[in-house]
Amino acid sequence: MWRLHRAAVACEVCQSLVKHSSGIKGSLPLQKLHLVSRSIYHSHHPTLKLQRPQFRTSFHQFSSLTNLPLRKLKLSPIKYGYQPRRNFWPARLAARLLKLRYLILGSAVGGGYTAKKTFDQWKDMIPDLSDYKWIVPDIVWEIDEYIDLGHKLVSEVIGASDLLLLLGSPGETAFRATDHGSESDKHYRKGLLGELILLQQQIQEHEEEARRAAGQYSTSYVQQKRKVTDKEKIDQLQEELLHTQLKYQRILERLEKENKELRKLVLQKDDKGIHHRKLKKSLIDMYSEVLDVLSDYDASYNTQDHLPRVVVVGDQSAGKTSVLEMIAQARIFPRGSGEMMTRSPVKVTLSEGPHHVALFKDSSREFDLTKEEDLAALRHEIELRMRKNVKEGCTVSPETISLNVKGPGLQRMVLVDLPGVINTVTSGMAPDTKETIFSISKAYMQNPNAIILCIQDGSVDAERSIVTDLVSQMDPHGRRTIFVLTKVDLAEKNVASPSRIQQIIEGKLFPMKALGYFAVVTGKGNSSESIEAIREYEEEFFQNSKLLKTSMLKAHQVTTRNLSLAVSDCFWKMVRESVEQQADSFKATRFNLETEWKNNYPRLRELDRNELFEKAKNEILDEVISLSQVTPKHWEEILQQSLWERVSTHVIENIYLPAAQTMNSGTFNTTVDIKLKQWTDKQLPNKAVEVAWETLQEEFSRFMTEPKGKEHDDIFDKLKEAVKEESIKRHKWNDFAEDSLRVIQHNALEDRSISDKQQWDAAIYFMEEALQARLKDTENAIENMIGPDWKKRWLYWKNRTQEQFVHNETKNELEKMLKCNEEHPAYLASDEITTVRKNLESRGVEVDPSLIKDTWHQVYRRHFLKTALNHCNLCRRGFYYYQRHFVDSELECNDVVLFWRIQRMLAITANTLRQQLTNTEVRRLEKNVKEVLEDFAEDSEKKVKLLTGKRVQLAEDLKKVREIQEKLDAFIEALHQEK
Repeated sequence: MWRLHRAAVACEVCQSLVKHSSGIKGSLPLQKLHLVSRSIYHSHHPTLKLQRPQFRTSFHQFSSLTNLPLRKLKLSPIKYGYQPRRNFWPARLAARLLKLRYLILGSAVGGGYTAKKTFDQWKDMIPDLSDYKWIVPDIVWEIDEYIDLGHKLVSEVIGASDLLLLLGSPGETAFRATDHGSESDKHYRKGLLGELILLQQQIQEHEEEARRAAGQYSTSYVQQKRKVTDKEKIDQLQEELLHTQLKYQRILERLEKENKELRKLVLQKDDKGIHHRKLKKSLIDMYSEVLDVLSDYDASYNTQDHLPRVVVVGDQSAGKTSVLEMIAQARIFPRGSGEMMTRSPVKVTLSEGPHHVALFKDSSREFDLTKEEDLAALRHEIELRMRKNVKEGCTVSPETISLNVKGPGLQRMVLVDLPGVINTVTSGMAPDTKETIFSISKAYMQNPNAIILCIQDGSVDAERSIVTDLVSQMDPHGRRTIFVLTKVDLAEKNVASPSRIQQIIEGKLFPMKALGYFAVVTGKGNSSESIEAIREYEEEFFQNSKLLKTSMLKAHQVTTRNLSLAVSDCFWKMVRESVEQQADSFKATRFNLETEWKNNYPRLRELDRNELFEKAKNEILDEVISLSQVTPKHWEEILQQSLWERVSTHVIENIYLPAAQTMNSGTFNTTVDIKLKQWTDKQLPNKAVEVAWETLQEEFSRFMTEPKGKEHDDIFDKLKEAVKEESIKRHKWNDFAEDSLRVIQHNALEDRSISDKQQWDAAIYFMEEALQARLKDTENAIENMIGPDWKKRWLYWKNRTQEQFVHNETKNELEKMLKCNEEHPAYLASDEITTVRKNLESRGVEVDPSLIKDTWHQVYRRHFLKTALNHCNLCRRGFYYYQRHFVDSELECNDVVLFWRIQRMLAITANTLRQQLTNTEVRRLEKNVKEVLEDFAEDSEKKVKLLTGKRVQLAEDLKKVREIQEKLDAFIEALHQEK
């Protein structure tokens, strides 16, 4: 009876559990539920004996559904015996119902957990914009309290299968090459990248489904007819795939545009100082500086420079310049219809900035690329620089033009635009133009880390291409080549078989291999088209192109936007892989150069060309300053002596000798006054200025070239000589100096008064020196005319020539005439010439009258000078008679007075010139020297020409290598920080 009673109780419990199917809010305690379930589960045993539970604390039991601890139960041992299986069918029914209940509850809870996990995953993928609050104005976050901008932004950040392009895993995307440095920006990229990866997977699933459907269509054509055939299904899937790609492409473009505007606002705020953050130099600018230093280090590209660059090569008029302009987002290059425009390599450094500007590395002028006037000026400047680099007789030049382009949204990279490869040299080109272009292209492409951007014109036959063979020679495995097919719009119209374009893009038509293949459209051929118009035309073309609709081209292989992302990504991957190795090679080069310097120049500082120029500049300026410290006495002595040497011949030959032929003192003085007046008005001031200018040059040269003892460095000699010559060439004497000097000289020559005996003796001494110098010159002239005398003939075994013999006989005959008449005039009469000639002919000497006159001039000159010297000796005691104006005296010393007037004029002129030199001309010369030094300092070619030698070149190389190494180390450190 007891067992029956307990069974009845169990059935009631089961019925109540079935009624309360939720299992959570039942009226019975949880302990009874557990016991009944346990008893029903063991109902197949022959006997079942249940006991009242005793609540003890031995262990805990938990439910997987409620996660609540159950009370502790201690069950009494169950005794089994034989029982017929005719009872407890309600219990079995309740057990089945309980099992169904748990299944339903488990499924509900498991589904909820899965949904929650999926929601958390999507939530984690949403970018954390909390760190971007400094970018967005405060008012936006106030609006965000009412509008969920973050959810809306994430819902639209899906797109562009073109980001999983060329390089490795999905994590290495083009976003790594952008110019963001903060950790929050990296989180943002990670979230956006996840969305794009999912989109790529969805597109790949669509493509797989399309291929499976195509396979099913080929194998199950004979199956039963359907309303929608398999072919229609394939077309539908392809159409959906194309629409999905275009949809997400537009979404990505819109988000990029918004991001570009936001970054522009942020950078502008940084420029205005709203955020007090120290802006660091961008990574790409640091790298570009390294390349610029390398270019200056060796312009011929002969160094072991293996740093990555994007080298743009292509056939002439293939669209290289247009592709670069689309990447730079500005029409910056000169354009021509069919003619060669790129005449020298142009290095373009693209970086991100608040304003779209361009500037040259050697100029501070910024060209605003949003204004057509600045764009035209930039194109004109590039064309001028190209023509300047091209030497006479050449068409192209290897010298590089360095240009920096900054703007919001630009991909960071360094591109080098090379002259287009040509097949034939046309008229107007140098004969070696083709070979020069090939050598320039090979010099850049042979760099094992250079990325080759091969541009091929799609509108012409592929067989006409020259550049593909050249690229395949430089990169036979295609590990660093990106192939770009331009003018695809024209190719689609003109090519009879569109599959030919597909073969080109798949790399099956050309023998060359490439890392990636792209198809772009760079406008309709109108040079006045804007970048925006070209981009819209390109997107519209590919949106409607059959090449995309028929899957001949993939979405990530078209548009210049995808091309720039891929090139930038490839560029930065190559930089990260090779830059440290290049830094190590320059460290080894630096060690070798330092060792060579220590061995060859152990006691000298490592002064490069600019430092040596500064040292030489200081020495030259010190020497110019020392020129102003020359004493006045030294100036006047030099000037007086130099001026007399210049005018002495004129004074004696044209003034003194003609006046001395007169018979009385009055005529002598009149002749002297007239000739002095004429001389002063016409020649004397000019001669004096010339003497002063030559004296200044001589003193300046003496200071410049005078050895400085042990401190003298002969490496400066060429520079000093060049500075001296250029300064003298630029210097001009004051034009008013001659006028003032003429008045002073005229007044000095008018003065005839000799105040004391000392001045009289000085004039006599001056006269004697002048006459003795002239007499010595005359004796030398006569000796050369008549040949050696009898002593030299006996001692040195010399003989006279026939002409000298005739001159000697003529001289002897003329001397006999002078002995007969010592007061003979200066000129021979014609009858006297005839007498002399006949006397010589009687002795067998044939002589010409002109020879007699020439010989007479020298003979009479010697006779006159000897007579004048004798008269000068007589005038030493003539000062007393001079004071009495030679009254009652047979002695007349007017010639002494003449030489005193000349001497006084020389002294006064020297004093005047000295004052002008020290007060004006030396300072002007010093100014000219400074200007010349400044001009030379700006002229690099001039410094290279004037400061040469192994020592200079070694110091120059050492400086450049150190600078390159330091910049590379700084760049590598910044690169690691960006990672």
